[in-house]
Amino acid sequence: MRDYLEKYKNDKIRTQMHYAKKGIITEDMKAVAIAENLDEKLVLNEVARGRMIIPANINHKTLKPMAIGIASRCKINANIGSSALASDINSEIEKVDMCLKYGADTIMDLSTGGDLDKIREAVIKHSTVPIGTVPIYQIIKECGDDVNNLTIEVMLKTLEKQAKQGVSYFTIHAGFLLENMPNIAKRKMGIVSRGGSLMASWMMHYHKENPFYEAFDDILNICAKYDVSLSLGDSLRPGCLHDASDEAQLNELKILGELTLKAWEKDVQVMIEGPGHVPLNEIERNMKLEREYCHEAPFYILGPLVTDIAAGYDHISSAIGAAVGGWHGCSMLCYVTPKEHLGLPDAQDVREGIIAYKIAAHSADIARGRKGARDIDDEMSDARYNFNWNRQFELALDGDRAKEYHDETLPQDVFKDAEFCSMCGPKFCSYKITREIVANNPVLS
Repeated sequence: MRDYLEKYKNDKIRTQMHYAKKGIITEDMKAVAIAENLDEKLVLNEVARGRMIIPANINHKTLKPMAIGIASRCKINANIGSSALASDINSEIEKVDMCLKYGADTIMDLSTGGDLDKIREAVIKHSTVPIGTVPIYQIIKECGDDVNNLTIEVMLKTLEKQAKQGVSYFTIHAGFLLENMPNIAKRKMGIVSRGGSLMASWMMHYHKENPFYEAFDDILNICAKYDVSLSLGDSLRPGCLHDASDEAQLNELKILGELTLKAWEKDVQVMIEGPGHVPLNEIERNMKLEREYCHEAPFYILGPLVTDIAAGYDHISSAIGAAVGGWHGCSMLCYVTPKEHLGLPDAQDVREGIIAYKIAAHSADIARGRKGARDIDDEMSDARYNFNWNRQFELALDGDRAKEYHDETLPQDVFKDAEFCSMCGPKFCSYKITREIVANNPVLS
């Protein structure tokens, strides 16, 4: 699949953007064009322009290329990862299997506990989709769990180690500058990003600028060497509706736009991370500001959650915001599980989060009028009207759940051919009644 990597193995820069700028359509670009039903030249131009990224580390041997960008389908990311209280490689692999089964487009390993290198190695080897990380988590561990021991040398060493393993994108909190600290005090919830809070602690301890910002050129060199895309992190994303679209958030977004141009100069692919918690009526404005400040780099948003009171159901409150964000131009949605704000998600929580976000992403594609996006919906409608139950299960985003619910009351195989379900029964099914009306009135046929 990726034979061109051997052909260009001596290149110092090996990114998709680098080859696109040279007019070289890589096998990864060809695969994306087929998967997205796009012209290969369009894919090349979008990658060269920076509006589309193909996160594809040269060392991820099992990777199936995918694209994130406004010209492609709206994608979803699923977060997995161990914690200091629960770390088990087999549990993470189970989560990867759940991600792949239900259609996550990328997976972020956010592990903070256990043997991080072994967990990441297993996750990458097991996954066919790109793996992203937040390297600051391992950097802190390498520093003896004390952020004040962080040095640029340790930071870069950790980044290169992860790049060699096959990580396809890094979340780097490089846009949070010391000058933006006073804006934090105006917030109701301060900093809710783990990476952002760690950077704030370091900066305030030493009264120095963000080390990720200071060493950004060195980070770009690592990314260019292994084709690691940058997911420029939103350290100051709003953690509640009160803080949405405030000065802290938007000032950081402007810095991310400046860093985007620096990355593109070195042919490093970039996407921008976004909020967070945002009222429904402010989502469209957030999408427009990102395009303006960040030069149309793909936007990758967490939710956003449109209310703060849905604990236990935040996969629903956030999927509402995600659908609106995707409709207005977001390229990838970071899922939220029912455990958000409450605890570490297990495999079933991962399933719930993925399905909620597959619904949001697909809804966004339909709203944007993407070619062929609604075809599967029309096919589902035909299957429903014709009582083709097995076909409905095949077409559903979670066919297992659909079959499970149907079979709770009508489990026998004979009912897979029945012209009714247990909701209406055989006498009150509107589909059946309508079909009989049409069949018995030739003028309606």
